Parts: sequence; structure tokens; C-alpha cells
Amino acid sequence: MVDFTRRQVLSQSVAAALGASVIGVASGEEVEETDTPGAPSVAGSLKRFSTTAFGAEVTGPFVFEDGSLLYSLQHPEGENPEPFGRAAVGYFSGFQFEFDGSNDDFSEVGIPDTEEKQRQVRSAAGDYEVLIQGREEIQGGEERLGVPQTPDGVDLTALNGSSGGYGQNPDCNQFVATDDEGTEGYLFTNWENYPGCISRVPISQDESGEWSADVGSDMTLNVVNTEPFRDIGGTWVNCYGDLSPWETMISAEENYSHPRVSYTHTVGDIVESGTGVGKIGGCQFWNRPNPSEIGEALGDYVEAGDIEEEFTIQGYWSQAGVEKAAYYLGADTVDQTEDGNDMTLIDDVYPNPYRYGYFVDIREPAAETPSPMKYYVMGRAAWEAPDIQGDQRTVYGCSDGDSKGIYKFVADEPIPEYDNTDDIAGTLYAPKITNDAANAAEAGQRNSPAQTPLEIEWMELGHATNGEAAEWIAEYDDVTQADYITEHTEYSVDEIGTDVSVSDAVREADLTVLQSASGNQSYITNEDIVEWAEQYEDNGPDGVDEELRRIPFLETRAAAKEIGATIEFNKAEGVDTVDNSQPGDFIYFGISEFNDDLANDTGDIQMDRVDGGVVYRGVLESDYNVSTLEPVITGPDFTDEPEDANDALRNIDNVYTMRDGRVLCCEDGFGGPARSYPNDGLYVYQPTVTVSANSAAVGSGSTGTVSLTASSLPAGFSGARLTVSVSNPEIASITGVSFPDALGLTESSVSDDGSSATIRVADVNTNVQSGARDVSLATLDVRANGGGTTDLTVSIEQMDDENGNAIEAEARNGIVVGGPQTVVGDAAPTDPDGDGHFEDLNGNGRLDYEDVQVLFSNMDSDSVQLNTGAYDFNENGKLDFADVTALYEEVN
Repeated sequence: MVDFTRRQVLSQSVAAALGASVIGVASGEEVEETDTPGAPSVAGSLKRFSTTAFGAEVTGPFVFEDGSLLYSLQHPEGENPEPFGRAAVGYFSGFQFEFDGSNDDFSEVGIPDTEEKQRQVRSAAGDYEVLIQGREEIQGGEERLGVPQTPDGVDLTALNGSSGGYGQNPDCNQFVATDDEGTEGYLFTNWENYPGCISRVPISQDESGEWSADVGSDMTLNVVNTEPFRDIGGTWVNCYGDLSPWETMISAEENYSHPRVSYTHTVGDIVESGTGVGKIGGCQFWNRPNPSEIGEALGDYVEAGDIEEEFTIQGYWSQAGVEKAAYYLGADTVDQTEDGNDMTLIDDVYPNPYRYGYFVDIREPAAETPSPMKYYVMGRAAWEAPDIQGDQRTVYGCSDGDSKGIYKFVADEPIPEYDNTDDIAGTLYAPKITNDAANAAEAGQRNSPAQTPLEIEWMELGHATNGEAAEWIAEYDDVTQADYITEHTEYSVDEIGTDVSVSDAVREADLTVLQSASGNQSYITNEDIVEWAEQYEDNGPDGVDEELRRIPFLETRAAAKEIGATIEFNKAEGVDTVDNSQPGDFIYFGISEFNDDLANDTGDIQMDRVDGGVVYRGVLESDYNVSTLEPVITGPDFTDEPEDANDALRNIDNVYTMRDGRVLCCEDGFGGPARSYPNDGLYVYQPTVTVSANSAAVGSGSTGTVSLTASSLPAGFSGARLTVSVSNPEIASITGVSFPDALGLTESSVSDDGSSATIRVADVNTNVQSGARDVSLATLDVRANGGGTTDLTVSIEQMDDENGNAIEAEARNGIVVGGPQTVVGDAAPTDPDGDGHFEDLNGNGRLDYEDVQVLFSNMDSDSVQLNTGAYDFNENGKLDFADVTALYEEVN
């Protein structure tokens, strides 16, 4: 009997390769930080390239085609000497990465051990030269870089009310080239304000390799101050982003205001208890007059005895710029006074909360006026970053803040193939961490995140088109501050300010929203979300009422929490792969702090606490899925001494994977404990060389091939001695070994029972150059002797670089899946795409309509019923007619 799933196909060998150390003890809610085993540590090597100026964090790294590097100087302290006292974007003059996979192309900069060093951007590899600075004049003095304006051209800085540091927080940078050499084009920069800003500045490189910006050009603009941007509501807290495979800037809206429940709570908790007190999130006060003042008002309500005790409303502070977003959209500034802004209702134009918290694609980037669009169908969150895979269908995203998620979206077709972006269709997924080792309650002890991988299954939230989501969002466009009063009190608009003061009406509305089960009834209600979750449980994601299909796309976090997804990540700040990623490539996730909901006694993840954060790495599978995340960089405990913490990566922010596989790691932990200096830095991570056996699904009685590959060879290659073993020869055996022509001397021997092969290779002609990646060492022929799965274990006995030095390499095991017996005819079924499912039931080597008919006609046969995993195409753990439908859809 063959019973395997796609998850089992990859989990067996990964678990064997990684293992899971068990350390620690269970304790109370959030464990105290102690000396966590493996904190700090690096699986590979880490080298400090730069430290930034006092008060700033390192954000927005970008590496040009020639290896030049730039990053943003975000919110530095104003007392730093020029040019380091003002927000800017700069590059490192005189330096280029060599893209050979080795950190030998730059010298490490020392720690900033004096105040002079701490107040500047430093590197031992090149000088930081400023290209652009926040708030400098553009468009002939009509605008300032990074500053949004009203439709009448008034800077939002000129209006009273709290703001988001306009022009002071440059974050993501992406360069869109306009020539083939990559020396001319546009620098797009996110400005992390609320409301947000994205700028475009022409830059170019001269013959000596130096870059310059043409800030005075007519093509320099804040793209948010254009009509196409106002038409979609503008943008919000533009954090990191990505350069799309179709060469456009993707900006991530970090909508910290989106939580409708705080921290570990669920909407179901509010509905069940009948009150939001102690549980409600900040988004419920979006259309309240002066919405960010709900935190202060809550204290007044406690003091007056209306609320029993004070609590923190997650995300309320991020609504400080909501009223300025209204002005940006053209609202009358009716609440402006000489001393600030009062509570006069803004009831003409008001921002729709469901228009913010998405990935923004700046289409036609070189046009006089670019065309922005938002991927509503990818879900709404406090997005830090997206990462679009090489199939141009799969997108991973990470949401910043406490008790947040990482998510996956898979488009039905490659995104560029949609002529109309409204037609972009796909499925949104939330994560579920499944391994007991990550959970103290299941493991019986609290494990270290430095030594414990996370196993992920992806829970489907829903399927929709971008146009459908846009229509759902538009239904809330007319909601204003007046609705906050009229929906939650008995007062009409005409009575507000006459029969009752605005402040008293707001107080009454606040208490209704706080103390009711429904929350803010101007928008989606709590009961709607609970009803969606109940129908989801009963009928699956496709079986909910039409009116409820909007829930997972507009209320992504709340919906995912309600069905038990693992929405526990704390400050998921980065995700990236190499450009044009392919199956087998690494994907990196940066978790800035491993604490709070990751280190308490609730949920799926209950591990030891590391305030310095963790960088995880996954492997893209054949369908671009990720099923395991392994820790490769673990930051320091904040109880560590400087000798342990000074050179460790602390509080990861952006991650940027270069084309040679190295990863730029930016820090966002300014002034934190443990180190002897306060500054953030930029580090370069060089992964350990991996020698991998890929996985293969082979039809019963047939022969397939398994490749043995070295991930990267920064110092070249002279030779290696390896052994590959099959754990169960009754399922599969090795029948032969072949070698690439590039390796001059080769030798192999296969055991009599086919359980192992010994391999020796030598690159006598030095065909493998330093910096080579994905180097083929050998190809194994394997025969499927029976049904089931068996591990392919790789042992590295010796591996040397071109100078004869030992290469520190990590073995990654593969598996062979022995396929089922013949269903029809003489040919055994095959797995054409290598995903562990045998779609080719008739055995002709391809997927076609006949395979659908064979499955349909033979559903009750032993050859099908005894091989559930082989034919469970919808992955629900059983064989049913939905598998026939799933196979039909795959054919199409």
C-alpha cells in the first residue's frame, strides 16, 4: 500500500537532515529571557558590512547589476553631523559586490566604539554618498520629496494633527532600469508615513561607476500626489517591497491599524463574551473623530467607572494620520484650529480602511504619470514585504507587529498574463505550524528556536479575483465620521453639536463599540466573521455564502485566527529569494523578535524566548510551496554580554537575497540592550555550502534519476568523496551513477543490493570556477521496487576547494517515492511534475484528459483505493470525486 502526501514527500528527508534538539522548560505566559541555547548562532558565516548613523535603522537595501549597493538612512538623529543628520538614500562609492558567493569581497567594519563613529554611516568597503534627502524641493519648489499633499497642493506637514514623520522615513528602494546596461533609470523609494508616500527620482551611473540623482528633473515626483493614486485612496505606511519580475516597484502597505482584535484574542472571544473590553483592536475606531486618541479616552472611561480596567488596544496609535488621509483625499479641513484640531466631524470625504494594507504595484513606472494598482486579492495586513517567486504566480508576504502572520497567495495564472488586473484570480493561504517540537505543551518542554525548525501546512482562506475584492471594498467608501456617531448612538447628524456635544456623542459611541459584541457596525461586524468561520468549518472555503466571501480578503488576520491558523509571529519583517527563483532555491523569513506570542503558553508556537530574533530559511518545492522553515541565524538574548552580542545580528528587518545566494541582513534594534554600542548595522550572510540529493517519484518497476548538486562553491572545487544511501532498498534501489563531462576524473561503486553508492570526483581541468552555483556532481539512477517512500541519505566524507582546503558543507537528504501499480494497460503511473502525486494514471509520460477518465472509471479499484496519497489531488486525506475534479482542473 502506498500512502503518501505532498507534505510527507518533503518532510521525511528534511527532518532527518535537521533533527530537533529539545531544550528548556515550560513556564508562565511569556517566559523570561534567559541564556537560550544557540542564541546567538549562525549556520554559515556573518560579516558586518556597515553601521548606520545614530538614531537610524538600516532599511531599503538594493544591489545594482554591477554590484553597487545603496540603502536608506531612516530617521537619523538631527544632531548627527551632515549629511548624516537628515533622512536620505545613499550608495557606497567605490565598492561593488563580486557575486562569487564569498564574503571575501569586502573587509568587515569594526564596531562603532566612539561617539564620532556612532554619528556617521560607516563601511570599510566604500564611502556612503547621499543621492537624495527627505523634504528637498522637487517639481520646481512646488513639492518636497517624501511629503504628501492635499489636492490643492498643501503639504500635509502644514496641517495640525499628528503625522507620520513626512519625509523622514525612507524605507524600501527599487531601481527600474530604462537602458539595457542598467546604468540609467528610476529610483523608487517608500516613505514610511501615514498617509504614505512613494517617490520616483531619475538616477544614472557614469563611466567611473559613480551614481547621481537628478532631483530637479520634471520626472522626479511623489507619485502619490497624482490623480491615479488618489483614485485608489492613496497609500499607507509604505514599508519594504520588492522589484517584480516584470520590472515594477511593489510597495508594501504596513497597515498597523488593521487589527480588529488585540494580540492573542479572536473575534469569537468577543462574540462569546458579549463585549470587546480587553480584546478589541484599533481598527474598530478608524472613523472615530481623532481616532488615535481612543487610548487616552479609554483611561478617562476607566477613571469614570464606565470600563473596569485599562488595557492596550492594539494598533490604535497607527491611526494618527487617518484625518490627514482625509485631507489628502480632498476633505474640508473643518476640524483645524489655531492650537490643533478639534472633534468637528469630517463627513464629506473620509478614507475607507479597507483600501489600505495591500501590495501596491507601480505599473508603467517610466511614464510621465505611473499607474498604481493594489493586489486586494492577496489579503490585507501590516505588510512588511512581499516576495514574488519565479513562477510569477506564488507570492509570500509577512505582516509586521505582535501576533501576526506570514501568508501565501497563488494566482491561477502568471500575473503578467492577465490583461486586466481586475481579472487576477487566486487563492489566499494562512500558515499552520504542526510540529510538536515547536509547542511546549506537546513536547513537554520549551525548545530553543535556534535548534527547532517549523513545519508548515497552508490553510486555504478563500479564492477570488482582484475585481471582486475591489467591489467589496468600494461598498465602504461612503462611511465617514458621522456614521461613527449615528451607527452607535440614537443621535442623528443634525442633533450632533446642537442637542448633544460632539465629545459627549463620541463618548457614547466609544462605549457602545467597546462594550458590544458587534464592534464598529460601520464596517464588517464581528458576527459576520464568526458566521464565515462556522460555514468554513462546515463547508470548506468554497462553501460559504456569497456575502461572506469577502471576509478573508478584507479581514485577513481576524479570519485566519478564527479558523485556528498560526497567527503568532512577532514582527515578521522580511522575506526574500533570489530573483527569478526556481524550485530548490532558498527563501528567507526574518522574525525581528522571538517573544510575546511565540514564547507564551498559548497557540501552536510555544518556544524559548530570543529578543534578538531569528532568520528562517525554507526550500522552494516543485510547486513553490514551503513546508519547513529552519533557523539559520539566531540573534542574541538581551541578557547576553557585549562579547556575545556585539558581532551578532540583532533584530532583523529587511532581508535581500543577492543573485549569488548571499543575503543582506538589515537591523532594526537601535539602542537595545546587550551590545556596547547603540547603532544598527548591515550584515552579509554567507550560507554554508549544501550538497543535496533531490527527490523523485518513480512508477513501480520503473527507473528514474536523482541529481546530486552543490549549492555554491565560493572558493572553487577540486574534488569530493561522497556516499548516498537508500534507507529501504525494498522500496527503491540505486542501479547506476553518471557524471557531468565537466568533472575530469570520476569513479563510483554501487553495492550489490543497491542500498548505497560511493562517489569520487575531481575537477582536474578546473572547469568549476570560484563562485559557481548549482554545480552538478553526479546523477543517480534509482529503480522503484515497491510502493512507499524511502530516504536518500547523503554523507560527505571529503570535499575540497580549488586550493585544497576543506569545504565546510552540509548534506541535504532527498527521498524516492515508489509509485503505485498499474491502473490500466501495462505502463505504471508516473509523476510528471515531481510533486508526489501520480497524475499520469495511464503511464504515457504526460498529463492528459485520458488520465482524468482513468481515475473516474477506476475509483473503486484496489490499485487506486490502496494508494490514497498517490491520487489525493485535493490533499484532503482521502479519495473522493473532488480528486477527479482537481485533476481535471490541473489538466486545464
